[in-house]
Amino acid sequence: MKVESQNEVEKPVMVEERKLANHPQGNPARRWWIAVLALVIVAAIVVSGILPRIHARADLDKETAEMAIPTVSVVHPKRGAPAQEVVLPANVQAYIDAPIYARTNGYLKHWYADIGAHVKAGQLLADIETPEVDQQLRQSRADLATAEANLNLSRITAVRYADLLKTDSVSKQDADNAAGDYAAKQATVQSAQANVKRLEELQAFEKIYAPFEGVITARNTDIGALIDSGSSGGARTELFHIAQPDKLRVYVNVPEAYSQAAKPGLTADLVLSEFPGRRFEGTLVRTADAIDQSTRTLLVEIRVNNPTGTLLSGAYAEVHLKLPTATTAFILPVNTLLFRSEGLRVAAVTDDRHAELRPVTLGHDFGSEVEVVAGLTGNESIVVNPPDSIVAGEEVRIAQPAAASGEAQQ
Repeated sequence: MKVESQNEVEKPVMVEERKLANHPQGNPARRWWIAVLALVIVAAIVVSGILPRIHARADLDKETAEMAIPTVSVVHPKRGAPAQEVVLPANVQAYIDAPIYARTNGYLKHWYADIGAHVKAGQLLADIETPEVDQQLRQSRADLATAEANLNLSRITAVRYADLLKTDSVSKQDADNAAGDYAAKQATVQSAQANVKRLEELQAFEKIYAPFEGVITARNTDIGALIDSGSSGGARTELFHIAQPDKLRVYVNVPEAYSQAAKPGLTADLVLSEFPGRRFEGTLVRTADAIDQSTRTLLVEIRVNNPTGTLLSGAYAEVHLKLPTATTAFILPVNTLLFRSEGLRVAAVTDDRHAELRPVTLGHDFGSEVEVVAGLTGNESIVVNPPDSIVAGEEVRIAQPAAASGEAQQ
């Protein structure tokens, strides 16, 4: 039997201990690294699950904040014209327009011009028979002859008495009576002459002449018609109506709001329905310089040249009056206005980010647009259809025009 030595027994034991020492479970550093690695893995798993949620919540908060900023459309004020055009109704009248009456009574013997006739100044229009005036004229001439005969006799008597008075053949009283009778007869002759002259002039009114060059617009009598001059208290008879159409007067009632701008020298155009697309130029020549209290308007006269007679007197027309504006005005759509308790406002976008409420003063209302006469400089970006909740300093976003957004998408 072989007996093993002690060294041979210890050798396998030491080998076994080395194997146990080299095993991982038996190394503390290795175990620590394993624990750290496991912790890192767990942390990575946790972070990878929470971090996307944090980013999603941040994106949601950002998007919510962005959506909370209202997007608005803006327009820029348009500068108003230096002269505003006011359209007013008006009546066209001839520059000279007059009715022609008889100055003496009688019967119409003949007329020489009918309606539409162009006559010259002094042209004969009608003859009137005046038998009564003719008889009165003959009587007055006879009275004049009698007065002249009496005057001649009185003159001879006065001269004779004056010569006899020198020799005291007649009394001073008789001489004075003769001189006084002579003076009275002179006055009688002068009166008779004046009466004859009056009747001669009255007889001259038997012929009706055109007072100026123009057009006969009305003839209200005919041959054999009784002519009454109105001297006896009856109704006067208008024989003709004559107008001068080469120049026209157009009277317009300008509202009081425009009265200060309506000054002589301004241009005005006439528009008539019978001439579509045409305008006839005129000039404001004078104003009444007073406001009519019943209508609160200023009466102005516009003169229009009408050498060809295209425009007819008495026509209705629309006058386009060009009135200068005293201040610079701007034009805005009506949907930019904000009606607040503190007054009328518009929302302007400053520095392309914030809203500012500006008070404005309106001028004229053009329907879909209004005139702003105060409160704007013309460089503002005005919000269209502003929300009622908009306040000063609120952050806003300006919407891009449709064309620009389309280009950006392309």
